[in-house]
Amino acid sequence: MTTEEDSRRLAELGYKQELARTWSGFSNFAISFSIISILAGCFTTFGQAWNNGGPIAISWGWPLISVFILIIGFCLSELVSAYPTAGGIYWWAATMGKPVHGWFTGWLNLIGLIAVTASVDYGCATFLSITLNRLTGGAWEATLSRAFLLFVVILVLHALINIYSHRLISLLQNISVWWHVAGAAVVVAILIFAPDHHQSASFVFTEQFNNSGFGDGATNGFTFWLYVLPLGFLLTQYTITGFDACAHVSEETQGASTTAARGLWQSIFYSAIGGWILLLSFLFAATNVDEINKQGGFVGAIFETALSSPLATVVFAISTIGQFFCGMSCVTSMSRMTYAFSRDGAVPGWRLWSKVDRNRTPVNAIIAGCAVAALITLPALYAPAGTTTPVAFYAVVSIAVIGLFLAFIIPIWLRLKMGDRFRPGPWTLGRKYRVLGWIACVEIAVVSVYFIMPLSPAGVPGDPDFTWTSVNYAPLAVGGVLLAIALWWVLSARHWFSGPRRTVDETADELPIS
Repeated sequence: MTTEEDSRRLAELGYKQELARTWSGFSNFAISFSIISILAGCFTTFGQAWNNGGPIAISWGWPLISVFILIIGFCLSELVSAYPTAGGIYWWAATMGKPVHGWFTGWLNLIGLIAVTASVDYGCATFLSITLNRLTGGAWEATLSRAFLLFVVILVLHALINIYSHRLISLLQNISVWWHVAGAAVVVAILIFAPDHHQSASFVFTEQFNNSGFGDGATNGFTFWLYVLPLGFLLTQYTITGFDACAHVSEETQGASTTAARGLWQSIFYSAIGGWILLLSFLFAATNVDEINKQGGFVGAIFETALSSPLATVVFAISTIGQFFCGMSCVTSMSRMTYAFSRDGAVPGWRLWSKVDRNRTPVNAIIAGCAVAALITLPALYAPAGTTTPVAFYAVVSIAVIGLFLAFIIPIWLRLKMGDRFRPGPWTLGRKYRVLGWIACVEIAVVSVYFIMPLSPAGVPGDPDFTWTSVNYAPLAVGGVLLAIALWWVLSARHWFSGPRRTVDETADELPIS
């Protein structure tokens, strides 16, 4: 498909070609692959799975949950093939359903993308702080305040790269893919050949831990299997997310009806395989279980105990750079969603956020999204005594997972309702859409319930050890925003918000005023 044909298809969907269509199909795949980033999620949320289930939550949980996420990806691939627009998830919901569906989908998607950006850049800052500490021989103290300072600096850098280097972004996405592939391969090789000895296959595939505090540490019974272990699946669910980026940059991608669809599901598939191999190498190298438990399941404890100091520093550095690439891609995806949703008048101050500069870049949307990402991560300045990772980090991770996957469930469910009335694009599921769609909806519903639950007993109101720094504030954040946008819809937005607005024959001045 030529650029002219892409623009014509976009016009049929109601939009002028305002963003520069310079991305190749590989670049489209690359942004989702970079956002999924096995060098980010597998490192930063490893402790969540280690403490909630142990090795089995990783060795068995990762491939199991990956299959469900791939099914979700297949469902979304069919939709992006039919509707290759920057609004992506939101546009699909509003078009297949009603304006109210687009309203809630758009806000959930935007919340999720901002939270993903925040969590990835905070994780990058944490690993950068540790790397600097190691490189300076301890002169750089890896404190929470310094990690937050680095987090803000990284956010600013990502904003600047996205603002001033539109063409460079596409190139960096491509480089990011090879960094993740080569970097992960180097880490795996180091963990195979450098340690003096390894764990047994029995440990990796059968060992169970319960360091959550729930169920008195028992690794059997209903509490472990139905509550603790599923909390460990946050590792997989969080790592393999953000793949909707393929849709958000579809207006910048050549041949988007096929390349964006293919890029979406392939980014999940290859990340799932690469991530599993990487995680297994962690587990086989995890020989000093006591030290890893002492450090709260922090993955760095594996490298520090199994490797020489220089090799451990190399592993930290490889992950840090991969996380930097990941955060850069997150800002790109988040800003395109902000731009698209604002283009239809849904975001307060939409005229500002839907504006593009002379380089056809949504500068204001980039700045606003990064600013909000910094604000929602402020609680990470505080951590419960005796822990190395703020509960606030996992709360932001939960917000990202819940926001994004709830946004996914709405268009998938609407696709099921449409049945044969749906007009597929070149990439389609055929008759398989029904069974895959229902599996996707059930999985998302279950996940969304688990990840608003307390992550430790100290986060349960009424518990003798209750502290506010241990509270998973994901339900407060997501619930509060949902209540706010619901009230906003009932009291105001339903009177003026009509969903996607055509820009091929309308000017911005004709959009509704919120």
